[in-house]
Amino acid sequence: MNSTDTERADHLRVLGLNDDEILVYQHLLRTGPSSVSELAAVVAGRETGIDTTLGGLVQAGLARRSGSDHARFLPVPPDAGLEALTLRRESELKQARIEVLNAYDEFRRTVHNESTTHLIEVVTGTAIVERINQIKGSAQREILAIDSPPYYLGAGPNQMEIEQLNRGVAYRVVYSPESVEVPGYLTENILPCVEAGEQARVLPDVPAKLTIIDGSIAFVSMSVRDTDVNRSLLIIRPSSLLTALIGMFELCWRNALPLHASVGAEDDRLEPIERRLLALLATGAADDTIARTLGISRRTFFRYLERLMNRTGASTRFQLALHAARENWL
Repeated sequence: MNSTDTERADHLRVLGLNDDEILVYQHLLRTGPSSVSELAAVVAGRETGIDTTLGGLVQAGLARRSGSDHARFLPVPPDAGLEALTLRRESELKQARIEVLNAYDEFRRTVHNESTTHLIEVVTGTAIVERINQIKGSAQREILAIDSPPYYLGAGPNQMEIEQLNRGVAYRVVYSPESVEVPGYLTENILPCVEAGEQARVLPDVPAKLTIIDGSIAFVSMSVRDTDVNRSLLIIRPSSLLTALIGMFELCWRNALPLHASVGAEDDRLEPIERRLLALLATGAADDTIARTLGISRRTFFRYLERLMNRTGASTRFQLALHAARENWL
């Protein structure tokens, strides 16, 4: 079996065909009309009889009898058959999902019957990364997050988020100043995600690390300030607590400053580096972090900052931020 046949076999298996049906169907696709004896030779020595295998292909709408004596079989256009197979497979998956949910409910009632234990799951150690990937990977509509170190998945590029943004999952993220302080996190993680479509804001002080998936499940862990006290992950399922966490996120979102990959619209009063500098100032990043990200010295950073403050008439960075927001630079 060549690589094309192997790949095709995997797809046919997903649709519910068994190995014998796949072997016979692939043979029909290669050779055309074949007799029952020829097809029997393809699956010789296997437990399932050729009549059963051919019956399965006919029922699936992938093959039919041909010839005046109906002694041969040939492949047929698969449109209708594939549609029926797909619908049958979807129905089987839905039924399997229902059975698994029912089985877990039965476990919760009979074995683990405390009424609220299923609402909160505590995860520690190496299982944290696995559960985060599992939960985030299930997102269909929107992910809300309050982002702060430490990072269980590392602080490098977030390819999962970019892929989800590309397939239409919305992201709203509130970052802590500590996030921007992590070396490389702003340029390698935050800004690429913002450029891919993430809506991002920055808040000077965040209450906890929080991620909410589709408004139906959340995971919470301690922010960097509390990591030494408690390094664990809480998974929260639909409950009044989850509702409160969604409300907490929305409150943080309303009070946070917008963060863009570049600041505002093009404005000939601002040089490109000044726009980037304002964006970084809005994150609450330290002076050294901003200078390092821009690739300039501290002295040059302060020169640009002074020039911006003189131009806007601001005497403090807070006044500069207010002016930038008023001018739609943020």
